[in-house]
Amino acid sequence: QVQLVESGGGLVQPGGSLRLSCTASGFTFSNYYMSWVRQAPGKGPEWVSAINTGGGSTRYADSVKGRFTISRDNAKRTLYLQMNSLKPEDTALYFCAGGPVTTYYSDSTYPQEYDYWGQGTQVTVSS
Repeated sequence: QVQLVESGGGLVQPGGSLRLSCTASGFTFSNYYMSWVRQAPGKGPEWVSAINTGGGSTRYADSVKGRFTISRDNAKRTLYLQMNSLKPEDTALYFCAGGPVTTYYSDSTYPQEYDYWGQGTQVTVSS
């Protein structure tokens, strides 16, 4: 079965940290560029970060640069997002997605532009 399953979300106080994981199955994870996209309540989706197939090249939205770190372990078929110095405005449903090289550069938030899209994990930053 082809799927991406996110985990690691939860409730955290401002300034805290969380690490999200996204585990892939049913396809060759190492062949795909991976991204994180988030959607806050009542707002449109926002592209967060992307990583190339080998993990050596990454991109970030300005809103998370310096606070979030994307990484991957191809042997474990898992994508990560380390989130530090969390702010209330980081509250959102976080999705992982896998696609071709075009998605690495496009900052796309459209599921149809990716080959694989997860169900999301909720992150709530609140005191």
